[in-house]
Amino acid sequence: MREYLFMALIAAAVTYLLVPLVRRFAIRIGAAPEIRERDVHTTPTPRLGGLAMYGGLVAGLLVAGELTNTGAALADSEGDPVLALIVAGGVITVTGFLDDWWGMDPFIKLAGQIAAAGLLVSFGLRLTYIPLPKDWGGSTSLDYTLSTIITILVVVVAINAVNFVDGLDGLAAGIVCIAAMATWAYSIFLKQSITGDRITTTAAIAAVLIGTCLGFLPHNFHPAKIFMGDTGAMLIGLVLASSIVTVTPVDPSVIEGINKFGVLTPLLVPAAVLVLPLIDLITAVVRRTSYGMSPFAPDRGHLHHRLMDIGHSHRQSVLIMYAWAFLFAFGIVAMSTIGVPVLLFPPMILLALGVLVMMAAPRWRRRVRAARDQAGDDDGPPTGPMPPIVPETEVRRRMPPESGPTQERASAEHKPVIPAFPSRP
Repeated sequence: MREYLFMALIAAAVTYLLVPLVRRFAIRIGAAPEIRERDVHTTPTPRLGGLAMYGGLVAGLLVAGELTNTGAALADSEGDPVLALIVAGGVITVTGFLDDWWGMDPFIKLAGQIAAAGLLVSFGLRLTYIPLPKDWGGSTSLDYTLSTIITILVVVVAINAVNFVDGLDGLAAGIVCIAAMATWAYSIFLKQSITGDRITTTAAIAAVLIGTCLGFLPHNFHPAKIFMGDTGAMLIGLVLASSIVTVTPVDPSVIEGINKFGVLTPLLVPAAVLVLPLIDLITAVVRRTSYGMSPFAPDRGHLHHRLMDIGHSHRQSVLIMYAWAFLFAFGIVAMSTIGVPVLLFPPMILLALGVLVMMAAPRWRRRVRAARDQAGDDDGPPTGPMPPIVPETEVRRRMPPESGPTQERASAEHKPVIPAFPSRP
């Protein structure tokens, strides 16, 4: 436990300290584009925050590889997880950097995502079989070709799902952090009953990802000083997908006596930690294609946009989506460990969803706004820096000319009246 905490703290500290340097670099090279129609921030804000996140990720992984227990497990694990994530993360970071700086064709960006996922497979981070119940035919082993295709597909979908949900200050980093926490908790639960390098690898990757997100959030929460951009969104999506890939191929016969959901848990946990980004991704693709648009065409119809359109503030929209992510991710993990029967799972999810929908409803929003107005609370300044303070001399210069007793008294004393604001010819 101490080793996971240590590597998370290292990743968080390095990320936090690198962000100001990256912000200056982004401003210097002009990586702070103008406001787009679908954006919710009001002033140009530097991107490229993912560069700092990559630095924190590399630092955390290198530290993890040198620790006593975790380092031994990572060294004995199939392939080389540390080197795989550093190399694949570097490829996806460069792809995101070029897209944030110059802009990139969606298909070229997709090629970079596939290349990064392919590197993970080449280093041995891949799905070897799909765990299924006996009634569904049992677990299905995958040959190398099929394993490669499915792993790349899972990684690319996860990357784009996280990238799609990155639309508000602190949203993507917070949701991925919650998902990584759930994955880490599940791996620790399994590690108490199962010995294996893959479980330790999953816990280590999740711990480093948690630290990376936590180190970036203080700079990115509303009002954000910097955005992670595609550079960071695709990077943390890749790392989250790698932790899912490493935890899924757990021997079903071993976990049947541990989890109440049996062999379904390795499938439910990855689905739960990614459910919110996946819902946003699927609805966006359906929405855009139904209007005859490209699936990659940007629009303003994401979940976070809808929350703001019905009246929620920036921070409230983010916190509501945090609550959704926490519900799905930790709900599955908790129910698989504390003995909740499978039949109670759908009603509990429906009940929780009903509560969250009420939270997002306009009527609830009006009540919250009325209570906040009575308390005199606000939601903080808009995204970006505050407007400049006008000096007092400038304020006086802009004021209209005075007229009244002072001017009349000066004229009565036969003294020249010097107008404070001479009229222009």
